[in-house]
Amino acid sequence: MSRGRGWLNRLADLFFPPKCVFCRRLLREGETGFCRGCRQKLPWADDPVFHGPFFDAGVAPLRYEAMARDSLLRYKFGGMYRYADVYGALLAVSIAAELEGPFDFVTWVPVSRKRKRRRGYDQAQLLAAAAAERLGLPLRGVLEKTIHTPPQSGLQEADQRRANVLGAYRATEDLTGCRILLIDDVVTTGATLSECAGVLRQSGAADVSCAALLQTVRGK
Repeated sequence: MSRGRGWLNRLADLFFPPKCVFCRRLLREGETGFCRGCRQKLPWADDPVFHGPFFDAGVAPLRYEAMARDSLLRYKFGGMYRYADVYGALLAVSIAAELEGPFDFVTWVPVSRKRKRRRGYDQAQLLAAAAAERLGLPLRGVLEKTIHTPPQSGLQEADQRRANVLGAYRATEDLTGCRILLIDDVVTTGATLSECAGVLRQSGAADVSCAALLQTVRGK
């Protein structure tokens, strides 16, 4: 971090003291990102590892419940894009512990151009960038969403979710031989990650592993 950037961050902390991204309590000295209380209370997944078609394995450290769910909703829909740094650090720890590398680079499940314009940012891109920085890996945008589909959150059945994303993504470059870490914010049935992993493999990727911050129903 540059000296100027550090000064700006200290000034911001003076007027906007950092809060826990989960419970929004002011952080105490020695706490970074989220508080000690939330560290104990968060809905940690009993088994963070999941599997699905076209990818080798995936990891999602938290269940989509309680304060973790509320925090992510603020991140996605409430403009709290700064949460990405904390999320990325947390996710990087799980990736390093549970997934077998090495990876050539990190990429993400992109939102459509329409949704990105409306929201102002791509939440999966910010999460992937933060995790990649922590892992010391390059970040590359190699997927594009070509169809503006309804949100997956509005679809309950696995078949509906698979149909909703079928053919919605394309690879933007040749990926022959690449070992890729693919990141999204939430995994439910695994339909979106599987569709994107399949696209990456069709473009030549040798291996695809996945990661998400939160999990609901585990991918099959």
